[in-house]
Amino acid sequence: MSAISVNWDGAIVKLSWIQTAKLPPGELITSVHGCCFQEEKLLFVHLNKRGWDLPGGHIEEGETPIECLKREAFEEGYVAGDCDILGYICVDHSENAHWEETGPYPRIGYQVFCKMKIERVFEFKAENESSKRIFINPDECEKYKPDWNELYQEILECALI
Repeated sequence: MSAISVNWDGAIVKLSWIQTAKLPPGELITSVHGCCFQEEKLLFVHLNKRGWDLPGGHIEEGETPIECLKREAFEEGYVAGDCDILGYICVDHSENAHWEETGPYPRIGYQVFCKMKIERVFEFKAENESSKRIFINPDECEKYKPDWNELYQEILECALI
């Protein structure tokens, strides 16, 4: 397990990576993200509000984390494939002075990460929240995502195994 503290919009949040196939409590999963590979290339999507990132998003009612990633990868990157759970980031707002009890996120929540082996690449239509997609070498993540950190790197390394 690795842990770092980050500054999210002026708030200090502790992030801890737990590599496991066992999922945290479903009601505390805030999002699902994926390292999606087409052979040795990693999919990055340009999200309208966040810039370049891994595909992912919030679970819809009745979805499993794997179903969520498959939907998000298709909506954002127009790809489909098989997925496996890699683990999750524990997002701890205990030291976040801006966290609100009535806000949208729990004091301690979880972001699940999966690995997808892309089997189909569809025409990119930019109909949802992404405007572009690219397939990059995994060692180029920092070039596209300036807030790439050691926790994301550890997740990527788990996905590359």
